[in-house]
Amino acid sequence: MTEGSLLVRWSLRLLVVTYLFFLVAWPSSLVVQRTFENGLEGLQTALADPDVVHALQLTVVVALSAVVINLVFGVGISMLLARSEFPGKRLLSALIDLPLAVSPVVVGLALVLVYNGRTGWFGQTLEEHGFQVIFNEPAMIMATCFVALPLVVREVVPVLQEIGDDQEQAARSLGANARQTFLRITLPSIKWAVVYGVVLSLARSLGEFGAVKVVSGNVAGDTQLATLLVQQRYQNFQQETAYSVSFLLASAAVLCIVVVALLRPKEGR
Repeated sequence: MTEGSLLVRWSLRLLVVTYLFFLVAWPSSLVVQRTFENGLEGLQTALADPDVVHALQLTVVVALSAVVINLVFGVGISMLLARSEFPGKRLLSALIDLPLAVSPVVVGLALVLVYNGRTGWFGQTLEEHGFQVIFNEPAMIMATCFVALPLVVREVVPVLQEIGDDQEQAARSLGANARQTFLRITLPSIKWAVVYGVVLSLARSLGEFGAVKVVSGNVAGDTQLATLLVQQRYQNFQQETAYSVSFLLASAAVLCIVVVALLRPKEGR
């Protein structure tokens, strides 16, 4: 390898590292620094606040609910896209990517238009039967499901296409039913794609802001999620609490990714 090639390679590496430092590492490190400026006092103060605790609990409930729903429907849609040919398949595939292109605020507004109790298509009927969607947990879960749906599908579909269906056909020829084939053949083959999709979906769900801001009502101690609390406290000059909650959300997402990264080599060995 020539000296010029080495120089180009190291220059590109330096450029990438510099880019990531200013875009990711430096801003993230400042949040950590501000969180622990006074030791653990900031975290202790934040976790002693009932509104903060409620916001964190509600965020976990909404995120986990969205992840479970996206897991079931995401794997189902992936099987449909990878194993079936039908009219409108390309349209369905394009619709899966819609959340990546549409602003989450637009998603929240669309949910309000459909499920609002006064003017929505279904809202009034549902509220007459005692089921409120908008400004309640169902709307927040639906909004979170929408923004995180592609993360499961786009992890699983390429793996299904790569492994093919030869083993599945062999299992069916030996008398296995659809459930046995999925649990014993398909699922073990795609388990790491499913795990990564779930982890990415969870991280995205924990950090959702735009869509849930529109549909939640943002009432402290009731329908306020952690991301909305961060904005409110920061704007109200309670930065210490805002930094602490931001740190907790970021830590949860990073922890999920690190755990999966540590477990996968063990599985490979």
